[in-house]
Amino acid sequence: MQKTYVIDTNVLIQAPYALECFEENNLVIPLVVLEELDRLKKQDGEKGANARTAVRKLEECRMQGDLLKGVPLKSGGTLRIEKNFVDVILPKDLPEEEADNRILKVCKGLSEENKSNKNNQEIILVTKDIVLRLKAQILEIKAEDFTTEQITEDDASYTGRCEAYIPEECIKEFKKKGIPAEKLYQSDEEGTHIPVKFTENEFVIIRADQSTKKTLLGRVQGEKVVPLVYKKSKPYGVSPKNVGQYFIQEALMTGAEQAPLVIIKGMAGTAKTFYSLAVGMEKVYNNPNGEYRRIVVCRPNAQFDDDIGFLPGDEKEKIAPLMRPIIDNLEQLLDSDEKSRYEDETLLNDKILEVFGRGIIQTEALNFIRGRSIAKTYLIIDEAQNMTPNQVKGIITRAGKDTKIILLGDPNQIDKPFLDERTNGLSYAAKYMKGSPLCWQITLSADECERSNLAMDAIQRL
Repeated sequence: MQKTYVIDTNVLIQAPYALECFEENNLVIPLVVLEELDRLKKQDGEKGANARTAVRKLEECRMQGDLLKGVPLKSGGTLRIEKNFVDVILPKDLPEEEADNRILKVCKGLSEENKSNKNNQEIILVTKDIVLRLKAQILEIKAEDFTTEQITEDDASYTGRCEAYIPEECIKEFKKKGIPAEKLYQSDEEGTHIPVKFTENEFVIIRADQSTKKTLLGRVQGEKVVPLVYKKSKPYGVSPKNVGQYFIQEALMTGAEQAPLVIIKGMAGTAKTFYSLAVGMEKVYNNPNGEYRRIVVCRPNAQFDDDIGFLPGDEKEKIAPLMRPIIDNLEQLLDSDEKSRYEDETLLNDKILEVFGRGIIQTEALNFIRGRSIAKTYLIIDEAQNMTPNQVKGIITRAGKDTKIILLGDPNQIDKPFLDERTNGLSYAAKYMKGSPLCWQITLSADECERSNLAMDAIQRL
């Protein structure tokens, strides 16, 4: 049975293609949504761009016929603008002039109209706004999140690594050239050998079946599991301190031709940003062989697309406060002596200014990358969990020749409205790029936190 979906503005702002995602069902856009799109289309950044895209899609529909009566969609459903139900009565606690409540009036009006016409078609409000969904429930209106971009729990649980056993006699063969993936196995409680279903570029902790103390590290490459190439590397003098860091070092050190996209997830303190900068500095500053021209760092957060234009100064000055965590990591990299690192603050600051002054590292706001093609660049997107799926798609598709994109973040630490751990751009990219030969990804575990003893203790206790 066909359903009628009432679409909220925030759905179109986050996913301007959303009108194509409801199959053969009927879509209704309240007039107030058009008013909000008209206001938002003048903004800079992601919101404005998506509002303009949504308006253009609505114009394409208008060219097909009368939107007040309804026009057919390619999906088989229909789309119409709803301007009626202004006289629907809401509880006194819901002011009628508020945009959200005007959307609720349309939903309630459609439901009442259905009842009077003895029409059983279900009316469903689709919104990213949790509070609006709660209001809808109070009015006995069914409401749902826009789930097209939402990943499943199984997708979210993929860590980019697994453990497996190999026969003792295969160890030498593995160290030389790798071994066929079919020779590795896992074991159940009864000791039964279970074949492993590997994913391309998945990292593997390999244990010898006769001596579990012998541990090797590898990566899935086609039908084989091969040893790590950069296990003994020390990018910018940094050595891996745990298995997760060996894996991220391998992914980051591998060239853009083989590994143009790296996704690293993990909680604060697992050295995601620190290690990414260390490898970038090794490639561009310490060993400038022309592999990359520069390091570009973006650190999106809730402000970047909303009010950066109102902050004083040029682009660099606007985003400088948000880049402070990058500076903190650079301080540790540029002066590796922990005992004397902060004895001469002026000298340390001069080193950092030199790196930025020479253009080795550049910091940019996310919305300034739109429309560009970025070539031969080591591009770090820190806090990528604050990107929308549409944003992350835009970033990855901006990659020019020989550019390496590193997405870093913790899906459990979302600062941006209407995103959560299963709808953010980082999780979205991890799901859809999983298995790509061009994407390497790894999730760092809580016990791989290297920030401090206190940080580690807090992770376990709090």
